[in-house]
Amino acid sequence: MVEFKFIKLLNVMSAISLLASGSLLAVPNAHAQQTSSINRGPSGLPLPRFVSLKSERVNMRVGPGKDYAVSWMYLKSGLPFEIIQEYDNWRRVRDSEGTMGWIHGSLLSGDRTVITTPWRAGTSDETINVYESPKSGAKEVAFVEPGVLANVQKCDGVWCELEILNDGKKIHGFTDQADLWGAYPDEKFEN
Repeated sequence: MVEFKFIKLLNVMSAISLLASGSLLAVPNAHAQQTSSINRGPSGLPLPRFVSLKSERVNMRVGPGKDYAVSWMYLKSGLPFEIIQEYDNWRRVRDSEGTMGWIHGSLLSGDRTVITTPWRAGTSDETINVYESPKSGAKEVAFVEPGVLANVQKCDGVWCELEILNDGKKIHGFTDQADLWGAYPDEKFEN
């Protein structure tokens, strides 16, 4: 079994912000898709929903347009965001720390990524177990710190299959869906 030390992504995001936030960390709530009536935005896609950043450099604005001030700048492609509202080509989003703002839809991708237990980042030394297969008692392949970015292959409502890049090496395994921000509780999907 290998134990990996990862840079805590949330600290990097905070350091590159343009403004201090002071926002509270958002823990995922029940998802609208899990109910019998799905709320849909003007695009016809479900609201809320998770997406990721396409670009290395993305501005979050205080309103839906380029005339609005930039409140945050993100310098890492693949970060997960939750779309909570749509207006024209703009999407009102929430990041894993609970910060909300507007990002142009062309800068967002339907590819799903997650962050491991961001609500524990900076407050806990607890790691997340990554297993060889999606079952209790499976062989552990890695321990991952809170705040690590991972690509999602699929989630079955209980387990998510992840791919994590660490020092040029890919770690492939499964972890509990409840330990991830970027997938709703009980949500099933394939990337």
